[in-house]
Amino acid sequence: MPKPYKPSVNLNESHVTDENVYMNRRKLLKSMGFVGASTLLAKSANAAGWFWEDEKEKAAFSGQPLSFSTPPEYQINETRTPESKVTTYNNFYEFGTSKDAPAKNASDFQTKPWQLKVDGLVKKPFVIDHDALLSRFPLEERIYRLRCVEAWSMVVPWVGFELAALIKQADPLMSAKYVAFETLYDPEQMPGQRSRFMGGGIDYPYIEGLRIDEAMHPLTLMSVGLYGKTLPPQNGAPIRLVVPWKYGFKSIKSVVRIRLTDKEPPTTWRRLAANEYGFYANVNPNVDHPRWSQASERRITTGGLLARNRIDTQMFNGYSEVASLYAGMDLSRFY
Repeated sequence: MPKPYKPSVNLNESHVTDENVYMNRRKLLKSMGFVGASTLLAKSANAAGWFWEDEKEKAAFSGQPLSFSTPPEYQINETRTPESKVTTYNNFYEFGTSKDAPAKNASDFQTKPWQLKVDGLVKKPFVIDHDALLSRFPLEERIYRLRCVEAWSMVVPWVGFELAALIKQADPLMSAKYVAFETLYDPEQMPGQRSRFMGGGIDYPYIEGLRIDEAMHPLTLMSVGLYGKTLPPQNGAPIRLVVPWKYGFKSIKSVVRIRLTDKEPPTTWRRLAANEYGFYANVNPNVDHPRWSQASERRITTGGLLARNRIDTQMFNGYSEVASLYAGMDLSRFY
């Protein structure tokens, strides 16, 4: 069984506009003493994908095939990002801060057995094990756009089930207003949790959160696979959150706890840099990151990572059906 996770206090994700977008995020960490200058310079070219060509891509992860339906309303007509890129270009600081580090450092990550606890302001708290993650709920393949706050994007065929189905089994209390998520805390398996430099200076375990109406929206997915197979470790095995209208850092990986609460959870990136990474993190081309524009993005498809696949960013990443969740809110304030 994985090591016990460290409880958080109250329970209380280039295609960049240019090289500077990716570098600037790392400069933030460097300025805070979390990334050594030599590491930054040595890894920047590889991390930015300059040497990534189709004929040199790494072998795709070999996972367990999954059985799933393909609801037509979630099958978008956009070019999918190749599986080999989805599985080798990742932000998962528990395994290192460069884009290729998670695939390299998570290859031996053990996800079975696994336990996911659902508790907090619920009538029926429960724990679900690894096998039940794949069998308790009917699985669906949903092709979602993934937009990183670093201004790159992908199109990914996730396999999973609605988060709402999981929450309903716990029978939430009326007082539950937010849902907090927690990543596994296991420094022996996750080297970024052992090293303040390798892990980007984050106070682990990684915490994310949603308002309960966001969590219960039909688009909000708990993913257990991609490209028809179980998730690779670098993509958040065995189970992760996918919220397609929000920036990728909201979609927390390797989840071990989901807690319903009446208070807004103090999420990881907001605690580290609140002026740059807000609680809501809705994809919004009209609200720039303090250090770069969010008006366009680089879509990672075929070709090298420097291919000019630039497109305009859509409000809510194109998922206009969620707009009603934020009626009357100032989204430049609640970013």
